[in-house]
Amino acid sequence: MYKLVKPIFFTMNPEMAHHKVTSGLNVFSKIWGAKQLLNAIFTVEDPRLEREVFGLKFKNPVGLAAGFDKNAEYISDMTNLGFGFIEIGTVTPKPQPGNDKPRMFRLVPDEALINRMGFNNQGADVAANRLKNLKDRKGLLIGGNIGKNKVTPNEEAVNDYIYCFNALFDYVDYFVVNVSSPNTPGLRDLQEKEPLKNILNTLQDLNKAKPAPKPILLKIAPDLTDNQLDDIVEIVMETQIAGVIATNTTISREGLKSQQELTQEAGGVSGRPLTKRSTEVIRYLSEKSNKAFPIIGVGGIHSAKDAIEKLDAGASLVQVYTGFIYEGPGLIANICKGILQTGR
Repeated sequence: MYKLVKPIFFTMNPEMAHHKVTSGLNVFSKIWGAKQLLNAIFTVEDPRLEREVFGLKFKNPVGLAAGFDKNAEYISDMTNLGFGFIEIGTVTPKPQPGNDKPRMFRLVPDEALINRMGFNNQGADVAANRLKNLKDRKGLLIGGNIGKNKVTPNEEAVNDYIYCFNALFDYVDYFVVNVSSPNTPGLRDLQEKEPLKNILNTLQDLNKAKPAPKPILLKIAPDLTDNQLDDIVEIVMETQIAGVIATNTTISREGLKSQQELTQEAGGVSGRPLTKRSTEVIRYLSEKSNKAFPIIGVGGIHSAKDAIEKLDAGASLVQVYTGFIYEGPGLIANICKGILQTGR
C-alpha cells in the first residue's frame, strides 16, 4: 500500500508531506476499527522481542527517533504501527519556529534527507500537557529529547536543559540530551568535555533527588573523532548517565550521488549515507567501554539487515526515521520479524 502512495507524497515538499501523512493517519485512526486494522497489519507481538534496557521494559527494540513527533502530537497514532518506543522532541523551553523554509530536502538517489529544521517546536510545556492527557500508551515507552533555544547563549544552556527536564519529568520514561544537532548555531560546541559534563552532572543531581530517577541518555554526532569518542566513554562513566544514542545526522557530504545543488544545502544528512558510520560509532563505543552502558543505534536503518548489524555492533535498541519515510510503516514489522528469525 505504501509503495502506491509514496510517489504522490514524494512530489510534495518533504515538510508538507510529513504533515499530510501524520494528519491523514490521525484522521484515519479515528474511524471505527481502523486502529485494530493497523495493529493487525503492522504490529508484531512476541515475548522474544521484549528487551529490558536501563531498567525499562520495551515490548520490542524498534523505536521512532526524535524529530518525527516533535510536539507529542501523534503518539497514539504511531502506537498502532508497531513501535516499541517513541522519542518526542527535540523540545526546548520556549516555543520556536525553527529555521526559514525550505529546510528539508530529499536526496532520492541516496535514500537520504537533508534537514536544517532548527528545533522547531511548541515548547516543553505544550509537550508536557499533551503527554499528561495521553489516555492509552498500550505499554509504549516514551522518551523526551531535550535541547536549548537558539537564543540561549551556550554558557546558559544548562538552564534550558533543566527547564525541559523538570517540565517533562512526570510524563516521559527516559530523557535524551541533544547537543549534537548541526542546525542550532554553536550547539555542537556543547559536546566538548567540560560543558557536556556540566550539563549531564547538573541533570543527574536533579535526577538523583527524585523519588524515582529516570534514565538519561546522550545523543552524539557521527562526526566525532576517535579521541572525542574516547571522551564520550569517559564522560558517560563519570557522570553515570544511562547510555548513548548513536548517532544524530552528519555534516559530511562524502559519497553523495544526488544533484550538487541539493547536496550543498546546509543541514544534517540522514538515511543511507549514515548506515556505515553510525554502525562504526556503535561498535567503537561498545568495544571501548567493554559494553559498560547501553547504546541505542540510529542512522541509515532501511531494512531488518541494517538493524541487525547495529544490534550485532553493540546496540541494545534501534530507532528509525528516514528509513521509515523511504520504506514505509512495514519497516518496523520487517525488523521485528528479522530479529525473531535470526534470534537476536
